[in-house]
Amino acid sequence: MASSKEYLAYVLEQLAMPDNVSVRGMMGEYVLYYRGKAVGGIYDDRLLLKSTESALKLLDTPETDVPYEGAKALLVLNPDEAELMRRVIAAIADDLPEPNRKERKNDGRTGTHV
Repeated sequence: MASSKEYLAYVLEQLAMPDNVSVRGMMGEYVLYYRGKAVGGIYDDRLLLKSTESALKLLDTPETDVPYEGAKALLVLNPDEAELMRRVIAAIADDLPEPNRKERKNDGRTGTHV
């Protein structure tokens, strides 16, 4: 089952972090990025976030689930708990390494990149 755009919009509204959050659609689901780092996603209308040490410290009894068969277990968060969700996402991003920036290759034409 694919995630609905309505659920995505609700999660983004609850996050209220427009400058730091971006989303990329993938096969009917959505990967959630915070400050350029993939912190989790929306799968089957559920907010699932990466499990990091700092995130686990913020959660009393963390619930986990897998987004699809064969995937690593992720933390399940309720977007209704907006303040906790924002703190957990920020903590996850702090724990993750900086993303690799791919250099664009010159295609041989002057000043043109592909």
